Amino acid sequence: MVRSAALGAALAAGLPGLAMAQQAKLKVAAVYTVPFEQQWVGRIHKALKAAEARGEIEYKATENVANADYERVMREYANAGNQLILGEVFGVEKAARQVAKDFPKTAFLMGSSLKPQAPNFSVFDNYIQEPAYLTGMIAGGMTKTNKIGMVGGFPIPEVNRLMNAFMAGAREVNPKVEFSVSFINSWFDPPKAKEAAFAMIDKGADVMYAERFGVSDAAKERGKLAIGNVIDTQAQYPDTVVASALWNMEPSVDRAIKLVKEGKFTAEDYGPYSMMKHKGSELAPLGTFEKKVPADLVAKVKAKEADIRAGKFTVKVDDGQPKSSGSAK
Repeated sequence: MVRSAALGAALAAGLPGLAMAQQAKLKVAAVYTVPFEQQWVGRIHKALKAAEARGEIEYKATENVANADYERVMREYANAGNQLILGEVFGVEKAARQVAKDFPKTAFLMGSSLKPQAPNFSVFDNYIQEPAYLTGMIAGGMTKTNKIGMVGGFPIPEVNRLMNAFMAGAREVNPKVEFSVSFINSWFDPPKAKEAAFAMIDKGADVMYAERFGVSDAAKERGKLAIGNVIDTQAQYPDTVVASALWNMEPSVDRAIKLVKEGKFTAEDYGPYSMMKHKGSELAPLGTFEKKVPADLVAKVKAKEADIRAGKFTVKVDDGQPKSSGSAK
């Protein structure tokens, strides 16, 4: 009994109330403003479902939560005894952080543009600018018109840095490339994204950067190429999606689960765990385009990927809003 009590005291030395090592399954909940199928949220959901399948956690989630209702759902999950709560709070930062203050014994890991908040509010981000740069190289080498269309959700840092990295990669292999950039001001509106993509294709774009769902549909209908983001949709678009920058949320989710169980969860920035060195991101296999992408271009991309992994090349993090260029303005 003395040894058990000492262990409990040691675990509780982390965030108070988070010493759950002796509990078989951690109670985890997630609050999403968009459907599970949306690519960004889908990656978080996938990682949590994997932990659930391993028997590590008891997982509950709510999708399509309106910003006005987000705080209430967070509080319900916290009051229900969930020890770790995840979600994305870009439009509800103030309310979400107040919930964390009101539940100091609960661990929060939230997608956010801001900094962590002690003692229990950690933040994460899809720091996948490295594979985004590599897909940009592929796009720059595949375009025949030297015009690339880019359709994003909102011009926030999390979107901007990926688009800027993509553009930089494209310019490395093709200095003549021009970009059409548009934002639909929605996280999930495939019809609107599709229409924006059609407009760019009508102006000569033959490769589309599909930051949002709907863009690849437009490219497919017009016989153009697309570059995926966050998830790999090549199986659904075998003749359209050349490559994708994949986000793997497992390193971040597994780390948070482990720390909560050990009673060591603290407020920190999980963004770096989405980078390639932590296996938090990667370039999807070329698959159906393996023999369609020129060999010399593939060699350049593989060499750059090796330099990134070896720390010889660093993809610049540029959170500024990307702009259309050249005649695409």
